[in-house]
Amino acid sequence: MSVFAAVQMTSGADVGENLIAAGHWIEAAKAAGAQVVLLPENFNFLGMRDGDKRAVAEPFGSGPTQDFLSTTAKRHGIWIIAGTMPLVGESQDDRVTNTSLVYDAAGQCVARYDKMHLFDVNVPGQATEIYRESTHVAPGKQVVLVDTPAGRVGLSVCYDVRFPELYRQLSVQGAEILVVPAAFTVPTGRAHWEVLLRARAIENLCYVVAAAQSGTHSNRRETYGDSLIVDGWGRVLTRRPQGSGIITAALDLTALRQTRAEFPALSNRVL
Repeated sequence: MSVFAAVQMTSGADVGENLIAAGHWIEAAKAAGAQVVLLPENFNFLGMRDGDKRAVAEPFGSGPTQDFLSTTAKRHGIWIIAGTMPLVGESQDDRVTNTSLVYDAAGQCVARYDKMHLFDVNVPGQATEIYRESTHVAPGKQVVLVDTPAGRVGLSVCYDVRFPELYRQLSVQGAEILVVPAAFTVPTGRAHWEVLLRARAIENLCYVVAAAQSGTHSNRRETYGDSLIVDGWGRVLTRRPQGSGIITAALDLTALRQTRAEFPALSNRVL
């Protein structure tokens, strides 16, 4: 078995302060025995305005946040799945990408996932909850998996969790663990967060690790929190409802594979 950790944060508009907080919780995850730690969406920056992310976006491969992730992973000998951060995009309109980077225990970046499904919604019944992520963010196009000490991980981000076809692609390609770094709104979190995470776990017979933003941020936006780790039978193993901190769980891939063999829903697919 291996130990997987998820970090819950209340990130703000100061990159340096956010990195200090992330570093503290990564160190705590290592002390708790974790081999892999997941940070939340927007872990390094949640600005006063949506467009502010353009000013702090780094080119892929260099920059303060990427240097921090590499150095921290190497110092602690831990794998880091770095929630998301804005990277300089390649679109002609200068939109950034909302990107999850994965660093191994030697500090090498071994995978990159750009968030596919962008949060362009009016939250029903919430006059002030209007979001247009695609105004400043260009969508990703690639399904991404990475082999880690905890198992084969399928990468996703926040709003992706509403699109089960992505997770089916990940499970077909061998994912045993699905990660969901997020910054869910409070109304949608109350209504759908846990049920969506458990559904993705059940239908794919995968562990799901979800690291969330929580609380009121410097821009007065409020996020739902409730970081969870769910097993492949849909059981919630651990959670942190509110506030900053970590959760950990031991993931038993032998038991997961036995469940898949005894309950072969994935191999019984017709469509």
